Amino acid sequence: MSEEKRIIETVDENGNEVKFELFDIIVFEEQEYALLTNPEEEDDENIVVMKLLQEGSGYSLETIEDDEEFEKVSEYIESLEDETEE
Repeated sequence: MSEEKRIIETVDENGNEVKFELFDIIVFEEQEYALLTNPEEEDDENIVVMKLLQEGSGYSLETIEDDEEFEKVSEYIESLEDETEE
């Protein structure tokens, strides 16, 4: 059985519509983060990480503005990748 792609559409800072495929959701320090890939690309090497925020009954995505937060989340994701490779 094939897994259905979960496509998310969002708008960038220039007002352009951008489509991502939801690769995974992780929780780090009580915050949810969405791991997104470009559905047009075959390779999952370029993962975009965004904050996943609950708004009422829905969710929104937010860019991680804080460099320190981004570094911590990136290191956590890399540690998860290292665990799966072992």
